[in-house]
Amino acid sequence: MPTKTAEGFLNLRINWACVLAFGFCAGGVFGAAEQPRDHPLIASFPGSAIVEYDVVEATNHVFVLGNLQRTRGEVVPAAAEKLRGRVTQIVYALPEDFEGGEVKEYFDAQLKERGYEVLFDCEGRACGSSNYWANDIFKRRILYGPERNQYYIAARAKTALEEDPYLSLYLITRANRRLYAYLEVVETVVASDPQILINEGLLAQALLTEGSVILPPVAFTPDGEVESPEAIAYLVRLLQQNPSLSVFIVSHTALGADGLNAARERSLTRAKSVRATLVVQGIDGVRVVAEGVGPLAPACPLSDCAERLELVIASRGG
Repeated sequence: MPTKTAEGFLNLRINWACVLAFGFCAGGVFGAAEQPRDHPLIASFPGSAIVEYDVVEATNHVFVLGNLQRTRGEVVPAAAEKLRGRVTQIVYALPEDFEGGEVKEYFDAQLKERGYEVLFDCEGRACGSSNYWANDIFKRRILYGPERNQYYIAARAKTALEEDPYLSLYLITRANRRLYAYLEVVETVVASDPQILINEGLLAQALLTEGSVILPPVAFTPDGEVESPEAIAYLVRLLQQNPSLSVFIVSHTALGADGLNAARERSLTRAKSVRATLVVQGIDGVRVVAEGVGPLAPACPLSDCAERLELVIASRGG
């Protein structure tokens, strides 16, 4: 049986490397044939089971940002955002012996840890009728229960996309005491590569905890220049939010037919290009040292990442 304390689940480490390298840890490759799985933007409650799963592409969606009320025979939210994009919908059955409030604490802590912006939340009767949420908004009867047993959170993720995704979570304990969580993720811009779907909160946490972190991929021109400065905007924010931090940008490249020295030179050129891009975007160059190691540090346990960038703490300052 699970430990029924906040410490029992809030202290679970999220495998940030899986999030960054694969988009999710179980269920295959993000973007492949759809199958039930967690969305890479948020980890499910430990012990949860997916009971319904759906992904709708390029659809119009009303993202609820307020409590529900019936006006002129129609259920409407007090506030909402009209969005268009890919919508992922997941219903989880939660393990027994947990209360809805405990599950909400878990997700509140995760949103805070990941640096997401909470746009609206409510609980109990302040959210409006559970019947409205289940049948009019989510159109899933399984989510209907007593009003006092419901929670709703609307948030916006922090990623390297041009437009950050939205996500909402509805928790309900039904009259039969079964607890369900319903997650919706709305991506108005869909990541072309799972590694672009960066979780900045986990990235920063991993760096500060471990002292180094593998960065999501950056595209380079044939001459080794950063192809798109926006691709490392998240790195600028990370360094701005930690002004006492000095780092090494370490570039790794695969061994080519032209030999070791050429591979090392390519990697150094790329590292210097990333550093120059950071400086142009306002980061003090003294805080960033560029290094290239070519193929000489191949260890990367989760995937084939011979071509990669790593961020390594050089100094934490005062």
